[in-house]
Amino acid sequence: MSADETRIDPHTHSDASDGTDSPSDLLRAAARARLDVVGLTDHDTVRGWEEAASAVGETGVALLRGAEVSCQHRGISVHLLAYLHDPAEPRLAEEMERSRRSRLDRAETMVDRIAEDYPITWELVRAQAAEGATIGRPHIADALVAAGVVPDRSTSFETLLSVRGPYYVPYHAPDAVETVEMVRAAGGVPVMAHPRAGVRGRVVTDAVIEAMTDAGLFALEIDHRDHTPAAVAELEALAARLGLERTGSSDYHGDGKPNVLGERTTAPAVLERIEAEGALPVVRP
Repeated sequence: MSADETRIDPHTHSDASDGTDSPSDLLRAAARARLDVVGLTDHDTVRGWEEAASAVGETGVALLRGAEVSCQHRGISVHLLAYLHDPAEPRLAEEMERSRRSRLDRAETMVDRIAEDYPITWELVRAQAAEGATIGRPHIADALVAAGVVPDRSTSFETLLSVRGPYYVPYHAPDAVETVEMVRAAGGVPVMAHPRAGVRGRVVTDAVIEAMTDAGLFALEIDHRDHTPAAVAELEALAARLGLERTGSSDYHGDGKPNVLGERTTAPAVLERIEAEGALPVVRP
């Protein structure tokens, strides 16, 4: 297979955060999807790395280790993909753990609020999550589905769990520019996830992305199902102006969302640059 035919999906989730596949099952699913490289980027955790790496030899799919780090700018949520960083670097690790704990506290508060109007309990929410996973809105969504309140997870996010809805509770997240700096200090390669996904809520301005670029941002995730054609065109122009690379991914979550592994991919030359700049190697068969 030539480099141009290499299929790379660098943004996926396992049940270590809010996906439904275990890390090893994610690698098996990637093999069935005929991917050559898959990125495991669970929210604010690297807990799934070891299990996923153990499945590389069996599946023949290389593993790009990463995390989707929660951050924000003036209250607007920003998701930053950190690739090949040193997980033991204390500042980034501590900030991710703080965000993870805050997500859990937020989830408990949201469940208390929703339970006043709908038949869900914290026990039902916990039953939707794998052991050790950080419980968050996706697990609340799955509980609402299990209780028959909504038909699927997507409907939950569009209605009861919307950031604009009455039950939403914010959580701690560091400043986006500072987070780019933290990822670089940990030897990681920072990529801004779905920067124009307006369906998820407000998005930051180009000026914020410029400041993130000055801090060391590597790329924009341009090819994403939540981007309209107009948004893709805007991001392509912005990336060209700022000298940023372009990535594409599925943002796969297993059964929880309609996203399909490999529906969007990243060019091999971009992965080569990520590996050249990262503190860790890609785990290969």
